[in-house]
Amino acid sequence: MYLRHLSLTNFRSYARLELPMPEGTVLLCGPNAQGKTSLLEAIYYLATGRSPWTTSDRQLLNWRAESEILPFIRISAELCSRRSALTRLEITIYKASENGGFCKEIRINGAKKRVLDLMGNLNVVMFLPQDLALVEGSPVDRRRYLNVVLAQTDPNYAAALQRFDRVLTQRNALLRQIAERRATTRELAYWDDQFVQAGSILVASRQRLLRDLEQLAADIHRQLTNGAERLALHYLPGFAPAARENGQLAHHAPSLELQHPLTPSEIEARLRSALAESLREEVVRGVTLIGPQRDELRFSINGRDLGLYGSRGQARTAILALKLAELAWMREVIQDEPVLLLDEFIAELDAERRAFLLERIQGASQALLTTTEPEIFTPAFLQKALVWQVRSGQITPFHS
Repeated sequence: MYLRHLSLTNFRSYARLELPMPEGTVLLCGPNAQGKTSLLEAIYYLATGRSPWTTSDRQLLNWRAESEILPFIRISAELCSRRSALTRLEITIYKASENGGFCKEIRINGAKKRVLDLMGNLNVVMFLPQDLALVEGSPVDRRRYLNVVLAQTDPNYAAALQRFDRVLTQRNALLRQIAERRATTRELAYWDDQFVQAGSILVASRQRLLRDLEQLAADIHRQLTNGAERLALHYLPGFAPAARENGQLAHHAPSLELQHPLTPSEIEARLRSALAESLREEVVRGVTLIGPQRDELRFSINGRDLGLYGSRGQARTAILALKLAELAWMREVIQDEPVLLLDEFIAELDAERRAFLLERIQGASQALLTTTEPEIFTPAFLQKALVWQVRSGQITPFHS
C-alpha cells in the first residue's frame, strides 16, 4: 500500500501542495515549524478522519485562509493497494455559513461517503515521541490508541464504537434526568440493551488485539533487552476494576486473561450484570460508572507496573516493541503493507535501537520520516532513501 499523489489546500502551513509520492522511504528534513509534521498529519487524517494532535478541525486551517468569508481545507490522495489498483480519497472541511461551524465532506472515488466508510481504505502506523503517553499518560491515551488501531482494520469495531459513544451520551443524559426525578429507571432498558451490545464488541475486540500484540511485542522486547526483561500487557475492563497491592497489579486482579478471549455474548452477560449492580450509584452521580469508556491497559516489566516503577528508558523500549508489534499485526490483518509515519521518533532512540527500528521498517511499501538532524542517519540509509527539504510549506530535493 502506498500513496501515489498527495494534494493539500489550506492545510496547516500548506496553502497549496501537489506532491507526487514515491514508493519506499522518504526522509523529510528541515527546521521545526516548517511543515514536516503537517504532511504526516494530513496522511493520518486521510486514514482516520481525525488529527492525532487536535480535536478541532478549525485548527487545521492555513492562517492565510482565515480571512476568507467561507474558508475551506481540502486533503486528497491517490492510493494504490493490493485491494485496488487506484483509490482516490478526498476530505473537504468547510464553513457552511459565515457564522456557522465547520463541516466535513468525504468522497471516495468521487462518491460521498461517511467517516465510517473512510476507515480501512488507507492503513497507517504512526510512531511519535508522544507515544510515551501510552505508558506515562492517562487511560484516555491508551483507549484512544486501541480505538485507532482497531477502527482502521475492523469496520464492525468502528461502527460499534460510533454507536457506543452515541448511546453513552444518551444514557448519561437520562441518568441525570432520573437523578432530578424527571425520568424513571425503567426508561434505561432500551439504552442498556444498546450499551451492552455495542460495548461487548469493543471489549472482545480489544482483548483479541492485546492478545496478539502481547505475543509480538514480548518477543521484540526480549530481543531489545537481550532477554533481561519480560514485557506483558494487562487489559483491565471498565466493568471489573482491578484491585491493587502497594501500587502494583494484584495477582488476583479481575483483568481479562488475554490468552483466553471471550466472545461478545459472554462479555455482554457480564456487562449487563455489572450495569445492574452499579445502577443505584450511577443514579446518585448522574453518570455511567462502568463500561469500555473506563477500560485500562497497563504494561509490566518482570511483573512490575511500568507506569509506576519503570524508567523512561524502559518505557521507550516498551513503546518501540509495541509499535513494531502493531506494524507486524497490521501487515498480517490487512495482508498488505501499511504506510509508516515516523515523526522525529528516530531522534528519541539510542544508536542501537535506532538501527533495530530502521532494519525492521525496511521493505515497507512507503515510509515517511521527519527529522531536524539528517546527520543521525547512516550514509547507507541516506543513500537508499529519497531525502526532501521542507521549508515554509515548500518541499524540494535535499542538498547537503
